[in-house]
Amino acid sequence: MSSAGAGRREGPAPARGGAPVLRRAARAEWGPLLRTVRTALAASRLRAIPVTLTAVALTLVFHFVQNQAWGYRIVQDIGSVQADEHLWLALLRTPLSLFVPALDLPVWGALVQILVVFGITEICVGRRHLLAVAYLATLAGTMYARIGIWIGPVSPIGLPDSDKYVTDTGPSAAVVGLAVFVCWRYRAWFTCAAVAVAMLVEVVSIKNNLAGKEHVAAVLAVLVLCGLCELRRPGGAVGPRRPGGAVGPGGPGGAPPVSGSAHPR
Repeated sequence: MSSAGAGRREGPAPARGGAPVLRRAARAEWGPLLRTVRTALAASRLRAIPVTLTAVALTLVFHFVQNQAWGYRIVQDIGSVQADEHLWLALLRTPLSLFVPALDLPVWGALVQILVVFGITEICVGRRHLLAVAYLATLAGTMYARIGIWIGPVSPIGLPDSDKYVTDTGPSAAVVGLAVFVCWRYRAWFTCAAVAVAMLVEVVSIKNNLAGKEHVAAVLAVLVLCGLCELRRPGGAVGPRRPGGAVGPGGPGGAPPVSGSAHPR
């Protein structure tokens, strides 16, 4: 090897073309949302999600009480929903049923879902939207149970008569509905589609039961809500929220909320 060649150092290998593309896609998909969450938590920490923390605490209380001999009946009377009950009674219990964890599932799963999805939603779209969309999604599942039983098992969207006695509680329908709503609000279309497709796959291949079909009903109800919002706002103004619920400039790629003002209302 010549002395000129011996002293030459090779530069770093060129980056593969796929990685920058994936990074740009990830930033476009989740960048505005993550900036909003990070700014709010940096400015206010847990004060940014008071409704979420209340929901976590309420779920823990219901979990403790319903696992006591003296408390099971109390929780069932105020937060348990079944399709064989009178409609008015089910509607009264539906809001609290969201915070009653299912007895056959680990409570930590419900707590993680609430803390992560409710927390992101509370920061990104505000408390009123969080509560409204969560209730809409839960109510959609509750009403679907009655409609599905009325249709019967002869249809793919129907349910067997035995499902009228299934206890219908937990935050999962609200969680998937909120996930879809936030993805729509921040134009995270790939994630929004992934959540919807995952719910369909769950019903077709994994959990073809009341819970799985209620998740699909919740997604459909929230998608209808998003469609109505699109019709009301033809300009499609979405993205990081400003104080008072305004949207940052530039739609989903607009500037994140300024420090100290990310906390919704």
